[in-house]
Amino acid sequence: MDLKEVLQMLEQLAPLSLAESWDNVGLLVEPSKARPVKTILLTNDLTESVMEEAEAMKCDLIISYHPPLFRPIKRLVQKDWKQRLAIRAVEASMAVFSPHTSWDSVKGGVNDWLVGGVGSGQVSVLSQALGGASHSHKLEFTVRSVEELNTVMEELKACDSGTTLQHSASSRPDHNGILVSLTCNDSALTPSVQTLLRHSSPSKSLSIMQLEKPPLPGHGQGRLSILDQPVTVATAVQKMKSHLGLSHLRLALGVGQTQESTVCTVAVCAGSGASVLSGVRADLFITGEMSHHEVLDAVAKGTSVILSDHSNSERGFLAVFREQLAVRLPDSVTVAVSQADRDPLVVV
Repeated sequence: MDLKEVLQMLEQLAPLSLAESWDNVGLLVEPSKARPVKTILLTNDLTESVMEEAEAMKCDLIISYHPPLFRPIKRLVQKDWKQRLAIRAVEASMAVFSPHTSWDSVKGGVNDWLVGGVGSGQVSVLSQALGGASHSHKLEFTVRSVEELNTVMEELKACDSGTTLQHSASSRPDHNGILVSLTCNDSALTPSVQTLLRHSSPSKSLSIMQLEKPPLPGHGQGRLSILDQPVTVATAVQKMKSHLGLSHLRLALGVGQTQESTVCTVAVCAGSGASVLSGVRADLFITGEMSHHEVLDAVAKGTSVILSDHSNSERGFLAVFREQLAVRLPDSVTVAVSQADRDPLVVV
């Protein structure tokens, strides 16, 4: 199976368009010489120990949840550990791919897996993902005749290469010309308006509206669950320890709460979730990390907080994704979860 086919499969499982605008997702390292993908290694973070593991198993593709290359790079040298990893990947002809926040956002992804650790419930998205609508503006104007309509549309297509415009036309009820509705993307807006202003009727009747992007139900950052079976704080802690495979978690009790207090609503955000959880009303927050003051803000409002450390709130999804990917690949492709990957923080 070639790399392009695997990338198409990854896109089907979690479209990269769902990632946050600030993120660096997708194919980050591409070998110069194409070779069949026979071994895929899944990891939460691409570290030097994980790279050694990948090299030992002659890996063809590393899928690293966190992007090992995030900020722009001006040089590739040995003194920077992330640049060393990129060099080693190139030298070994390994591809490196990162899904990051597209996995967080997608329905059935990291955050749905995380919130499921407390139990089943009515789950909703905290920060709704929006569709990438190709047309962002709607222009309406009037022309006097079919001949004028044809002239205007020919000029519009000429200045835009005819690739981003869609229009409809209908006779006005008062028989006073033809009403035209046209949609275009951002790049076509200015030349389209300039063209219309050169014509008398369109320039006098032109109105411009910005189109909202449609919501994508089930996709987005963070999750809120109204539990089918409420639990105590202590039970939620035990459930999350089991779900995350951890012996310890950090717990901050909300003001007026005890470990025997009832939890009916749970809000989660994998990784560093304070910005997504801010302002959310829930009995319990679950995330990887929050700052001292962010925790204080939550508990002051009566919300208890469970922290697992950053990557511990994400890593368990790798096994879930392995199954999702493996069933779509031929038997000739091996998908493995890294054994060397782990959170850098441990309780001692």
